[in-house]
Amino acid sequence: MFINLTFNEVFMSVSSIVSIVLVVLIIYVIYLGIKIVPQSKVYVVERFGKYTKTLESGLSLIVPFIDRVAFKVDILERQLPPFKMSVITEDNVEVELVSTVFFRVLDASKSVYRIRNIDLALENTAISVIRSAAGKLQLDDLQSSREAMNQEIATRLSKAAEVWGVEVTRTEILDVLVDEKTKESQRQQLNAERERRATIARSEGDKRSIELKADAELYEAEKQAEAVKVAADAEAYAVKIKAEADAEQTRLVAEAINNDGQPAINFEIMKRQVDGLSQLASSNQTKTLVVPSDITKALGTIELFLDTVKKKDEVND
Repeated sequence: MFINLTFNEVFMSVSSIVSIVLVVLIIYVIYLGIKIVPQSKVYVVERFGKYTKTLESGLSLIVPFIDRVAFKVDILERQLPPFKMSVITEDNVEVELVSTVFFRVLDASKSVYRIRNIDLALENTAISVIRSAAGKLQLDDLQSSREAMNQEIATRLSKAAEVWGVEVTRTEILDVLVDEKTKESQRQQLNAERERRATIARSEGDKRSIELKADAELYEAEKQAEAVKVAADAEAYAVKIKAEADAEQTRLVAEAINNDGQPAINFEIMKRQVDGLSQLASSNQTKTLVVPSDITKALGTIELFLDTVKKKDEVND
């Protein structure tokens, strides 16, 4: 009886252990079949050593013990460490370029099954492309055309990297290194260029100064000509007015002569004599004025003529 109870207890104990082991095994198998992929990675799955599928970010299931995660590939944009290379420009100047490449993986299976070291492959390809692109430029263009050169390198490198499932986002020429001899030559060339520009600037300044001076002289001549023209017009207008006044005066004298005859003539002559005498008397150079008796007589005659004309007008009225 004691032996049977012991056997039953052992059997129960073994059954419990097996159940526990089985539960643990099931949990472990489920654990192996569940894969949680981070957002920044993708998992490459193999079945019996052959590529099966690529697990994207999130929760995924695989067949335990048959499928396995062979590679965990980072899909974030990455940067190659800066690398140097020696290039010869179109004008046969040897310089060193410091460059880097930015890229990201688009097809994880190609990046692990078609190339062993993607970073080294991209660096070597970039060196080849950069040397080819720099060889078509002169040193001065190489210094000033980095943006265009970066675009050309990125385009050509992207085509070469497509087979590896990689996208080249951009390339950068970080620095252009030249030796001291070349730097000295560049300094001399730069100084010569500055002197040439300064000479051109001075020449243009002198030319502009001459042009402004000529414009000022022309403007002055034009204004002087306008002033002469205005003075001439004024003088002509004065002559015209005087001529019209003289003509009117002559007409009036002629009319008076026609109406009054000889007395009007005598009156005009005596009037002119009196006017001349008045101008002579008002001159600053005149100190003593001797008036002939004829002038006094003329004044009396004028007065007599005016009285006669006045009486005649009264009779007519």
